[in-house]
Amino acid sequence: MSKIFTLLKKDFLLELRQQHTFFGILLYVASTIFVLYLAMGQPESNVYNGIFWMIQLFVCVNAVAKSFLQESKGRMLYFFSITSPVHFIIAKLIYSTVVMLIMVLLSLLLFKILLGNPLENYVQFIGIACLGGISLSLVFTLMAAIAAKAQQNAAVMAILGFPLIIPQLLLLIRLSKSAFGEVFRQGALLQITLLLIALDVLVIVLAVVLFPFLWKD
Repeated sequence: MSKIFTLLKKDFLLELRQQHTFFGILLYVASTIFVLYLAMGQPESNVYNGIFWMIQLFVCVNAVAKSFLQESKGRMLYFFSITSPVHFIIAKLIYSTVVMLIMVLLSLLLFKILLGNPLENYVQFIGIACLGGISLSLVFTLMAAIAAKAQQNAAVMAILGFPLIIPQLLLLIRLSKSAFGEVFRQGALLQITLLLIALDVLVIVLAVVLFPFLWKD
């Protein structure tokens, strides 16, 4: 845990020193939602729900990509000599999750201010949004690790990530409809939530198992 904490500390210190990247993503989120407000005003619930998750998808691609793509070959060689691949990938997963949760909460705030609040259960939607942010960040962190070995090509991350993320997005959009007042069969919400959590656990296991092979390359 101490090694993971040290790696996390390194990532957050780099983020503090390179604030232009973090604030650039914040500006992207704020400007996108503001443009939607100018174009649509306060949309109905289905449009509201769909737009929210589309924005989270593209925010995640921009926020998580830099977690690996900013690492140079020399720096990766240095990390190879001082830590294990499992500690390294776990630290990256945690870092990406924290950054994505911040983006999700900011998006929720801006959506409520600019696009209104058609939700019947806002607290439930916050929980679903946080779960979705974690799911998106885990998948794209693993994809970023693979893309970093493909001559740091961000397009590889998008090509590999979107087919994997579509099932999760569909589940999240379906699950979040419950916060807008849609009635589900008894037990359906719990099943969808457990399925999302199971997919998250599967991604973590795949990252821990596969990343050491990428690490040695």
